[in-house]
Amino acid sequence: MASTSEKVRPVEEEAYAPENYADVFPELPQAPPLEVTQWPAKTPAAWKTNVRPSKCTQVFTVPLEERRFKEMNENSFGDEGQTEQAKICKEIMAKHDVSIEISLSKDQSLTVVITGREQFVMRARREVLGRLQTQASDTVKIPREYHRFILGKNGKKLQQLEYETATKITIPRADEKLDGIKIIGPKEGIERARHEIQIIADEQAKLAFERLQIPHIYHPFICGPNNTLVDKLKEETGAKIHIPPSVLNKDEIVVSGDKEGVMRAKDTIMKIYQEKKRKCQTVSVEVRKSQHKYIIGPRGSGIQEILLATGVSVEVPNQDSVETITLRGEQDKLGPALTMVYSKANSVVFAEVEAPAWLHRYVIGKQGANVRKITQEFPKVHIEFTEGENKIKIEGPPEEVEDAVKALETIVRDLKKRMDFAEVTIDNKFHKHIIGKSGQNITRIKNDTGCAIKIPSDSENSNVIRIEGEPKGVAQAKQELLEMAKRMENEKTRDIIIEQRFHRTIIGAKGEKIREIKDKFNQVQVTFPDPGKKSDIVTLRGPKNDVDKCYKYLQTLQQEMVQSSFQAQVHIFKDFHKNIIGKGGANIRKIREETDTKIDLPSENSDSDVIVITGKKANVEQAKAKIEAIQKELANIKEITVDIPHKFHNSIIGSKGKLIRSIMEENGGVIIRFPQEGSTQDKVTIRGPISDVENAKAQLLEIANEKQTSGFTVEVKAKPEYHRFLIGKNGSSIRKVREKTGARVIFPSSEDTDQETIVIIGKKESVDEAKKELESLIKNLDNVVEGEMHVDPKHHRYFVARRGEVLKHIGDEFGGVTVSFPRSGVKSDKVVIKGSKDCVEGAKRRIQEIVEDLESQVSVDCVIPQMYHRTVMGTRGANVQDICKTYDVGIKFPDRPVANGENHNNGMANGDVDEITAQGSKKCDTIVLTGKQENCDKAKEALLALVPVTEETAVPYDFHRRIIGQQGKDVRAMMKQFDVNISIPPPEEHSDKVKVTGPPNNVKNAIEALQKKCEQLELEKEERILKGFSLTVAVDSQYHPKIIGRKGERVKKIREEHDVIIQFPRENDAEQNSITITGYEKNAEAAKETILNIVREYEEMTTVECRIDHRVHPRIIGQRGRNVKKIMEMYKVDIRFPRQTDNDPDLILISGDEDNCMDCKDELLNLEEEYLQDVIDKEMMGQYERPSKYEEEKRSNPKSTGFVVAGAPWDRPPDTSSTEDFPSMGASTVAPKVNTAWGSNRLGKR
Repeated sequence: MASTSEKVRPVEEEAYAPENYADVFPELPQAPPLEVTQWPAKTPAAWKTNVRPSKCTQVFTVPLEERRFKEMNENSFGDEGQTEQAKICKEIMAKHDVSIEISLSKDQSLTVVITGREQFVMRARREVLGRLQTQASDTVKIPREYHRFILGKNGKKLQQLEYETATKITIPRADEKLDGIKIIGPKEGIERARHEIQIIADEQAKLAFERLQIPHIYHPFICGPNNTLVDKLKEETGAKIHIPPSVLNKDEIVVSGDKEGVMRAKDTIMKIYQEKKRKCQTVSVEVRKSQHKYIIGPRGSGIQEILLATGVSVEVPNQDSVETITLRGEQDKLGPALTMVYSKANSVVFAEVEAPAWLHRYVIGKQGANVRKITQEFPKVHIEFTEGENKIKIEGPPEEVEDAVKALETIVRDLKKRMDFAEVTIDNKFHKHIIGKSGQNITRIKNDTGCAIKIPSDSENSNVIRIEGEPKGVAQAKQELLEMAKRMENEKTRDIIIEQRFHRTIIGAKGEKIREIKDKFNQVQVTFPDPGKKSDIVTLRGPKNDVDKCYKYLQTLQQEMVQSSFQAQVHIFKDFHKNIIGKGGANIRKIREETDTKIDLPSENSDSDVIVITGKKANVEQAKAKIEAIQKELANIKEITVDIPHKFHNSIIGSKGKLIRSIMEENGGVIIRFPQEGSTQDKVTIRGPISDVENAKAQLLEIANEKQTSGFTVEVKAKPEYHRFLIGKNGSSIRKVREKTGARVIFPSSEDTDQETIVIIGKKESVDEAKKELESLIKNLDNVVEGEMHVDPKHHRYFVARRGEVLKHIGDEFGGVTVSFPRSGVKSDKVVIKGSKDCVEGAKRRIQEIVEDLESQVSVDCVIPQMYHRTVMGTRGANVQDICKTYDVGIKFPDRPVANGENHNNGMANGDVDEITAQGSKKCDTIVLTGKQENCDKAKEALLALVPVTEETAVPYDFHRRIIGQQGKDVRAMMKQFDVNISIPPPEEHSDKVKVTGPPNNVKNAIEALQKKCEQLELEKEERILKGFSLTVAVDSQYHPKIIGRKGERVKKIREEHDVIIQFPRENDAEQNSITITGYEKNAEAAKETILNIVREYEEMTTVECRIDHRVHPRIIGQRGRNVKKIMEMYKVDIRFPRQTDNDPDLILISGDEDNCMDCKDELLNLEEEYLQDVIDKEMMGQYERPSKYEEEKRSNPKSTGFVVAGAPWDRPPDTSSTEDFPSMGASTVAPKVNTAWGSNRLGKR
């Protein structure tokens, strides 16, 4: 191995590597949108794209003799009086969205006014004339060859002519061989159509088209050297002469244009042809195929040179196998021409240099440096490397070829002395492991040894790896590869089964955890199955020992996760959930931290009392014990186990759990847990308050005994409002029935759909007796009586407060009795109770008990400064409501103080002081608690625990905005999380002191969270400073699109590879050549070097200018650039079209290899000649097209505003004061003082 301090120069730096196609030929940048106003209008069609839709009006007349409907009833009203032509107009209006008005003139001619959008008006006009005017027909004879010009492209010209003349024009089909064109429509339209058709025919009659049959072997004499003769002929005659390219071997020449010019051009061409046909002779000569190109010359210049010098045409065959060249010309010129042919053929010699094929890329050099040096010194020499051949071919002038051969032989000898190669056979299944992730392994070997290592692709299916470089490096690389192969042969693959639910946990967020595992076992490859396959098999591959160690590690990790995912459920009375949570979540957070478990409580709206604990089994059991201990402390909870045969479990639970649910509800909501379904265990667990647990146990055992002896069941119907009374307070009434009869009585729960059915279970005689008892009680409840009792008026408010909530509870508890207290303002203590006799008596007793409790209540003062009252109350009084419910007390807060300047009935007069209570505290700070003494004392302690404290902590001023967050989002979340208030000083104070107010424990936790946040922000600040390094690199703006690449792919790749931000100048920036790079200094420098490398590649390219008429640019580019992309791929060049702002709109730049650029230029010039003819033809035909009405008006009056009728009545509102417009009806009237327009104005007022 080479030492790390000694840097080995990679041999790849000397070798030629093909350039990336995407880098050499990037996508063209998208041109900015064209501004239409800057382009001159070429044809009438160009105007149509700029015409905005606007309304126009057409007026025309139908003479009496041409009217189809000659009756018009002007004295009728409504739909009944509509004439046929009015119905037709109405139909056309609806169809074409136009307005049509018709009227009769004195001469009985019909005037039609059509208003709407131009295209719709033309269609409506044509249909109106077709249906309201009698139709005539005429036939005009036009030669068949002119019919296509009348039709126009896709028939558009004919369609436009029909719209403008409101006629129907029928042109015979091509197979009918008829000349007559039939026109149907009104007389005026027929005349206009006939006139327009005749104009088109006359224009075409002036043109001529000739196809001359001349053998292609005489075409060079007609073209002349470099097309000089044919160009001169075009200029003299004005005719278009099309001579097909020589490669097509077509024996015709096409001449078109004005008749006179065509005939002159035809005569001239035929004279040249006849003369050459008479005088020319041929000579054939054999020349090696490889030398043909030297006779032809660059772009045919050699052949043109011989034609110019001798007047002899040289015909070079296209077939690869034919070596015969034919010379055609006059007898005395063939000799000199033959001499020139041999001279050109022998101007180039061939030579070969022996060199092993694997050395070729080193002979070429990096980016072709070695070969470029030779070709620059000997520019006429061509060097060719053929893959797989052990020789290099050189061709060129004899004197230069000899020197080039010597230079190449020197390079080859030097490379043979210091270069060697080796081939290593390694099974291709190990190749990817040799390469390593992202090529890490192979790159390391290359860097250490300086060798080039070629590993075959998967498609080659080869086991041979080739190493090239210095002998020492080759030997070292070979040894390392063989060692790696040997190690891999000793590798093993092992599968481990891990539940799929743990896969994501093992991988971790963004692969962090699996990366740690791979770093720990860096020789082992860990492969997880695809999530969609739902497989549990994870594959390990690597050295045997490492795989076994990794297997054991993952097995242990899985066992820990399985243990950590153990779940247990604990039933805690719903009322105690808040105590489990604790103030601000203190209790539950403490249990989670101490036991390292996840604890999930049901939501407040849920009826479930199950708390789910997840974690390791031991920790879960510990957390479960802690939670149950809290419940036991609060309610003296007891848990016992009862043995009941498992075969009776389902019957005891009852249908849908109805029976067991009734037992739990009757006994204070105790929790009864049966073994899982299918289990053979007999243990049933009962947990709850001690007394309730014993009662539930007795009932369960009783039911179990009943199930063993009998299981008779009967149902009794009773109104739902009677159920509470039948059950009695704490189940006392129904317990008496059970004790007396020995039967089990089950009432429906709130979840049951049938609320009237009561189920009785037990022995038959016991059930019958219980049924009689219940029916007797129900019958008594149906007998309504009225009772009275006296309640001190001072207690009335308690019963009727909160919309009679207390009275409602009494009614629900005692069979729906109605309790009526005296109305407010009536001085009476009589209370009336209506209901069944037993229910009335029960309600009386309950009311009396409440009165006695009210008499025994005390009031306790709790002094808390008024500034803290809102905090103590909590959101919407939640804290106070919680305390009231927990301790059964009433809490009265003092009234809020009155603001300055306000008057209040109980306000203080000037000079008074705030009222002081007997204890010496202010009345506004005193909170009054009402209830039993012990409950009030506990509630007072709970209130005092809610009084907030304020502490200060230092938070750097720079971090305040980050602490606050967007629109205060972050600080609000923190305040909500810790139930505190956080006060951050205003920006102008520049203070570091932040105040936190709230309960002491919450304040402490919030300050700790703030400090952690500050530490995190400090680290982020340091990171931003390091990442804020910026540098500027000057790059000519012409290369910016190349750096950006297609859709920004190249610059995006640079950004991602180097983790930097790259900004290009905007259009209006003063410095257009500066590119700014921002990021870590090292990354920015690397990105700069990458950009400069790209620029250097493009600077080495050749750029050729080519002038192409800008009118054919769109045709060359093609739809979405398809045509130009194909050309660029064919010739391996980059083509850049001019921008709209460029001075020369015809200039196209071609970049790439010089020969490729010249070939591409020829292709573009050929395409220009082909496409330009179509453009010129289109423009010429456009001159004969009639411009649209809009264009005519615009040309005659540039400032025209369209169809305008001056002084029309609709231009001014009616003058209601004018006696001429509004004459009086027989008596004089006073003119109104105000002129108002008819209808409503914009504000909607009349």
